[in-house]
Amino acid sequence: MLRWLALVLLLIASPALAQEGKPDLVLTGEIAGADHQTYKPVAFNVPAGVTRVTVAFDYTGRENKTVVDLGLLDPVRFRGWSGGNKKGFFVSTEAATASYLPGPLPAGKWTLLLGVPNARPNSKATFEAKVWFARGPVALPATLAKATTSGWYRGDLHMHTAHSDGGCTTGEAPRAPCPVYRTVLAAQAAGLDFIAVTDHNTTSQAEALTELQPAFPNLLLMTGREITTFQGHANVFGPTAFIDFRLGSKTVPTIRSLQQAVKAAGGVFSINHPAVPSGEICMGCGWTAKDTDYGAVTAIEVANGGNEKALGGFEGILSGVPFWEVQLNQGRRITAIGGSDNHDAGIPHDKPSAVGRPATVIHAEGLSTEALLAGLKAGRVFVDLDGTRDRMLDLSASAGDRTVVMGGALAAKPGEAVVFTASVHGADAAGLEVIQDGAKVTPAISGGRFEIRMGQGASWVRVNVRNAGGRLLLIGNPIYLTQAP
Repeated sequence: MLRWLALVLLLIASPALAQEGKPDLVLTGEIAGADHQTYKPVAFNVPAGVTRVTVAFDYTGRENKTVVDLGLLDPVRFRGWSGGNKKGFFVSTEAATASYLPGPLPAGKWTLLLGVPNARPNSKATFEAKVWFARGPVALPATLAKATTSGWYRGDLHMHTAHSDGGCTTGEAPRAPCPVYRTVLAAQAAGLDFIAVTDHNTTSQAEALTELQPAFPNLLLMTGREITTFQGHANVFGPTAFIDFRLGSKTVPTIRSLQQAVKAAGGVFSINHPAVPSGEICMGCGWTAKDTDYGAVTAIEVANGGNEKALGGFEGILSGVPFWEVQLNQGRRITAIGGSDNHDAGIPHDKPSAVGRPATVIHAEGLSTEALLAGLKAGRVFVDLDGTRDRMLDLSASAGDRTVVMGGALAAKPGEAVVFTASVHGADAAGLEVIQDGAKVTPAISGGRFEIRMGQGASWVRVNVRNAGGRLLLIGNPIYLTQAP
């Protein structure tokens, strides 16, 4: 009785993976009484070049106590068995649904293995398996209630686990490599909507994240990696396939070749802690790559959890803001983000480098990897240095009948008035600070509104928020002003 109850609960809690579009294959068949306590192979062909196979499975006859279990074999090996506890699964080169094995997806004859522990004599039931093939770079699938809900989402884009150099106190060990679940629990406790686990040069953490995702339906678990080179560190978000990080080798002779590989894989490239000194103590920690293609840089980490511990805190010598603003002044549109760079999931949230401190807050069309990365590129993003649950910052600008929001570009004629409106919640709007082209300016501000006259050339304007004591709380991204024709 308990076994069947557990199976029912698992089926309720483990819906088939959400898919878009028509399946590539639909496999159907019948389960008869003669199939009782047998295994029924259902063959299908996987073409070359597939990087993920997704299956959604269902059957009739439950009212007659027909039970169908589910497994998978590829042309070479056994790939997994979920029995009756899942109505869908995926396997890919880098990760797979729990109880299935990731790895290469050889072309040829695959087998969906149906086990029939029970089928009553003379009974008849039908089954249907929908199969999708993905090709090229793919993100890990997730089923989330907020997947298509537009809004602001809080997350941490830089953290480490046992899959690189993350350690914590766990179990009876005073210090040990920190399992992924500890980071996920810390993110949930911090009230985050998403995290990107960015272990060094690897995506082996993807399998653990995939296993954990169904248990955390309100927290998107994204796979990233921190590519560590001798000329700088960069996060790559999106793909899980291997990206060669051996800068200076024959395969990766320059930073530009690395960036091209990231682009080819469908990844987003973000420079980490650019102002950290690079040398014997931490070779490559600062960004020293002179041939960087900044046109291929989507984001720069302006606030790293380690900055808060350094002299001057987030505005001290390790701040990435000056590095970022140099790029803005050269006409580039790169989004500022933050990340805890957490290496110990047990750090209390009110301490530097705790999970979610600082947090990056992104306006996106939904809580999915694709939507968040699109929001990151669009630039409607701010950094909450304390990683709170409620502080908000937005910025819009209008000239005539034209209006844009943070991250957007507004065309105006020289001398034309551009009216900006800053929206601040969870902090005192009196702490609003206006930055134009990297310098603090002091326009009259009333109710979050201020006016700036368009100059003779392109410009950018952004805002920060400080508390009554002058401590920086929120870092905003720019609105870009361009010359109207």
